[in-house]
Amino acid sequence: MIAPALTNALAAWLDHQGALNNAAENTLKAYQADVLGFVAFMSDHHGGQQGLAPLSRITVSDMRAWMAHERGRGVGARTLARQLSAVKSFYRWLSDREGFEPTAVLSTRSPKFQKKLPRPLAQDAASAMIDTVELQSSDPWIAARDAAVMTLLYGCGLRISEALGLTGADVPLPQTLVIKGKGGKERIVPVIDAAREAVASYLRLSPHPVEPDAPLFRGARGGKLNPRIVQKVMERARMQLGLPASATPHAMRHSFATHLLTAGGDLRAIQELLGHASLSTTQAYTAVDTAHLIEVYQRAHPKN
Repeated sequence: MIAPALTNALAAWLDHQGALNNAAENTLKAYQADVLGFVAFMSDHHGGQQGLAPLSRITVSDMRAWMAHERGRGVGARTLARQLSAVKSFYRWLSDREGFEPTAVLSTRSPKFQKKLPRPLAQDAASAMIDTVELQSSDPWIAARDAAVMTLLYGCGLRISEALGLTGADVPLPQTLVIKGKGGKERIVPVIDAAREAVASYLRLSPHPVEPDAPLFRGARGGKLNPRIVQKVMERARMQLGLPASATPHAMRHSFATHLLTAGGDLRAIQELLGHASLSTTQAYTAVDTAHLIEVYQRAHPKN
């Protein structure tokens, strides 16, 4: 059981995250689930309704019990680290508002885990993926649609959500697109000729009208294309090509960044194209060899 005061506090914190930190809707839902799961455990752990006062008295022992419980039910280190991060953020905000000492929560160490980087496809494999995806449907307009989506992911470095978020108002595709990414952050992305041509070919075959407020990429019944459909098409294509399970829609975006960097692209320019907030994210994301990364960084650094 969760007391109304705690429910209201959680809602206020989520509003705060959305308004001031530009947290995306999916991120807010994950935050809410993580904190509610933590509160539910503490309610069972201590017995009785969980409100603001009991939360202010949580000890280091309580935190250890929660983390042991989560690991015991099979939660991985990466997920537990995310949950702890959400709980800490909520506690930091709540302690400032309610005036209690949050050290027991904030001092809890996050579990260590090995960061997994998406593996890029080789350049010929990325091109072959686009061609093979187009062969997965006997319906010409669906085949052209899937090829257009793949071309945007690889040719422009878009996230799958960004590509499927395009509307009829975005066509014909211009030389550059203004893409709203994670947290509402906008970036300008150049559109290569191949992407414009692929989208134009899809629209010529599509049975659905181009409407400014409607999705650019439609499902078979005319609604917005579900990302799971794109994932399934790639699954079939990668099996035909003999590619590993890491060949996903996100790997196409990753390949875009990696191939640009490997070719000597400017690291900061690639950071802007990807919409990464920090340069370190781009360095980890591209996963090229260290020597080449340092070389490109030295050329790109404004003090050099």
